[in-house]
Amino acid sequence: MNKILVLLFLVCSLLGYAQQKKSYTIERTSKTPKIDGVLDDETWVNVAVASEFVQYDPEIGAAEKPDQKTEVKMVYDDKAIYIAAYLHHNPEEVFKIFSPRDDFGQADYFGVVFNPNNDAQNDIKFYVMSSGTQVDIIGSGRRRGPGPGGDRGWNAVWDSAVKPVDDGWIVDMMIPYAALRFANEEDPVWGLQFFRKYRKEGVDYSWSPIDRTVNNQSLFHGELRGLKNIKPPTRLMFYPFTSGTVVTQGGETESDFAFGMDVKYGISESFTLDVTLIPDFSQAAFDKVELNLGPFEQRFDEQRQFFKEGVNLFNKGNLFYSRRIGNSPVERSDVFDELVDEIDEVEEVVDNPGQVKMLNAIKVSGRNKNGLGIGVFNAITEKTSARIKNTQYTLDINDNRIDSTITYRERVTEPFTNYNIIVLDQQFNQNSSVSFINTNVLREGHFRDANVSAILFDVLDKTNTYSISGQGKMSNLNLVGDNVRGYDYSLSLGKVSGTYRYGIRASVRDDKYNINDFGFLRETNYRRLRSDISYQTFEPRGFLNSLTVELESQFNWRHSNGAYAGNRFEFGVRARTKSLMWTGIVTEMSLGNQRDYFEPRDQENDRYFAFKNWVMPRFYIFTNSNKRFSTSFFLRGGKLFEPGRDMTMYNIQLGPEFRFNDKFTLEYDIQYGRMFGDRGYVTKIDDEIIFGERNQKTVENSITGVYNFNSLQSLRMAFRNYWATATYDYNLFTLLENGGVTTSTGHTVDNISSDPNRNFNIWNLDLSYEWQFAPGSQLIALYRNQLFDSSSQSEDSFGESLSNLFDQDMAHTFSVKMIYFLDYNNIKGVFKGKNAQNASFTVLQIRVLL
Repeated sequence: MNKILVLLFLVCSLLGYAQQKKSYTIERTSKTPKIDGVLDDETWVNVAVASEFVQYDPEIGAAEKPDQKTEVKMVYDDKAIYIAAYLHHNPEEVFKIFSPRDDFGQADYFGVVFNPNNDAQNDIKFYVMSSGTQVDIIGSGRRRGPGPGGDRGWNAVWDSAVKPVDDGWIVDMMIPYAALRFANEEDPVWGLQFFRKYRKEGVDYSWSPIDRTVNNQSLFHGELRGLKNIKPPTRLMFYPFTSGTVVTQGGETESDFAFGMDVKYGISESFTLDVTLIPDFSQAAFDKVELNLGPFEQRFDEQRQFFKEGVNLFNKGNLFYSRRIGNSPVERSDVFDELVDEIDEVEEVVDNPGQVKMLNAIKVSGRNKNGLGIGVFNAITEKTSARIKNTQYTLDINDNRIDSTITYRERVTEPFTNYNIIVLDQQFNQNSSVSFINTNVLREGHFRDANVSAILFDVLDKTNTYSISGQGKMSNLNLVGDNVRGYDYSLSLGKVSGTYRYGIRASVRDDKYNINDFGFLRETNYRRLRSDISYQTFEPRGFLNSLTVELESQFNWRHSNGAYAGNRFEFGVRARTKSLMWTGIVTEMSLGNQRDYFEPRDQENDRYFAFKNWVMPRFYIFTNSNKRFSTSFFLRGGKLFEPGRDMTMYNIQLGPEFRFNDKFTLEYDIQYGRMFGDRGYVTKIDDEIIFGERNQKTVENSITGVYNFNSLQSLRMAFRNYWATATYDYNLFTLLENGGVTTSTGHTVDNISSDPNRNFNIWNLDLSYEWQFAPGSQLIALYRNQLFDSSSQSEDSFGESLSNLFDQDMAHTFSVKMIYFLDYNNIKGVFKGKNAQNASFTVLQIRVLL
């Protein structure tokens, strides 16, 4: 009897779930509605209404308030899908702060999500803010943090309009088929979802109910029916651009004018080719460079739009670090090591480019109806050489120089190079996938080549509750006279949905594994066992909207010799209050004896630096950003509980933000940090590894201001000054075989080859104006100045360091760039007599551009 009751309960649950899956039947229209935010078009008469939205955050399942109803209508024709949304609300409570494109900012919004494959994994999302700003995202509904998940770097060309009314606001949208990827089917069924955000109250609603305890919103999409005989259009779009740049530094001025073009072409209904011809990255934002005393290179975010857009498929497996393309030459530093400086011959590097120029790049990506995703990426960089001046001296009998002969030679630091990625990703069961990735770097001539292959899988059960995932990767380096092969593999099991979640992950990476020709890798040669458990609430309780408690542990071993390397524990509590404040406290600990195999920079001999009992708590708070004045606050401290050592650190960061009005926002961030008694690598003398004890100071000031004239024009300012010092004790250490250190070898700051003390100061200012003067078309004007200074004067005060910084030659850059969007479907109208007005306008713009 009990079994029968359980079975009946499961059946009723499944039926209840099925009843929640809403459906909307769209109608074809013969009268194209105007996109103006006014719903007086005859098109919208007697059209089905999607309504009865349901809250999913912070409360699951709450119905809309009577005065906040949402009503959505949709129609379609041969060119596009049209959406009209009437969003009832008290106009005084609608937040409509302006923000740049793809920035949700502080505004209410309405969103529509299409999934033409109806597979719960490949969503295409379009959002319109109450201010008129557009946001488009491509990707799954798995959330990694606040806000919709997916790739925000992807951009489509579509139209929308917003109009406030006495009882709320209205959104009109036109989504052309060129912005979607779908199969040519007679009567398709698409996944469909609508979203609405009430910014003041901090609540989210959806048309089809969402269970937020399941970590994939796409599983709860409704269905779009009624699309009859729509055909994917010819997706051929051109983005020609022209730019001019003037750089002034040290009394010298250089100018550059460039013409180029990006092209998008729909190879099929599912796959798209992206090409950049004669690329221009002169307006990429500055990198946040820091003083780096650690064993690993600093990672920088990608700032170039071509590499930010539509690369989610290539990011699988974390083998793609696009900053490698156009980075420093692979053998640039070797030039300095081999220069001759003898009595009768002197060589001097007179020109040594720090970056390699990219010639062109292509991307082919997409996913078919059966869930197979294919991505191919290829980029080519030009040959780069250093120019070296050679001076041969004629000597007299006393070795005095009496004459000289000057010649020049070139040393290739980066040959002609090809970067390539191939990705095959098969999705199934609405939540699982298996992937193959290969990256390849081929350099012309006698230079290193690299090849990395990986197989990944991520499988979840039908309820999206339990997950098993794994990966196996192999790297191959083809060095001059040698080949090196390395491996990396891992396996994870866990519960990924519900109030209680947990997981365990085992991973192994050998000492030969290396992906840094195209990827980004820090640590190698380890075995790790990691576990985590968390508890989180999904309904408001007391003064909290949500609460998360997490505990993580990690144990490390050296792969090459099996030695225990240490551990890391992390305990965190994070909360969101009903007053829309985010706060949390996290404590990280490494207890007992620890071995750092990376700081000594001698992994071949398994050298390590030993320490014990490191504890680092940190606290953060974000106040309600809906207020005119809001702020963020971070506090981090750390202490080493080890006999004979007194190492402490702290870091304070404050980020006040003030919104003057709906158009102008100014944010100031200041960070101050100190570290006392830190020990780290200094240099190597013969077989001795030299360490030093140092005190560090960091001060960082940054100001970000945005003035939005409207949703299409904005003026931005980004300023950053970063100052850091490192002052070493006079007596230096020699690292011992047991991981300890000694001063008995007598090394000091004065008797090593270079002074390790550092005073590092950098200044960047960007002022830019952006105007989207037509759909997909932009005009961008940028002014930039920058300064940099690095010396050994670590005892200087901030004022003295800033004075030295301004003694350097400031680089001034001014550039203007215009990008214009051309759609083949509009251009061909000139020849077919269709869309005459749009086509004539397009031709006129082409003539103006040329």
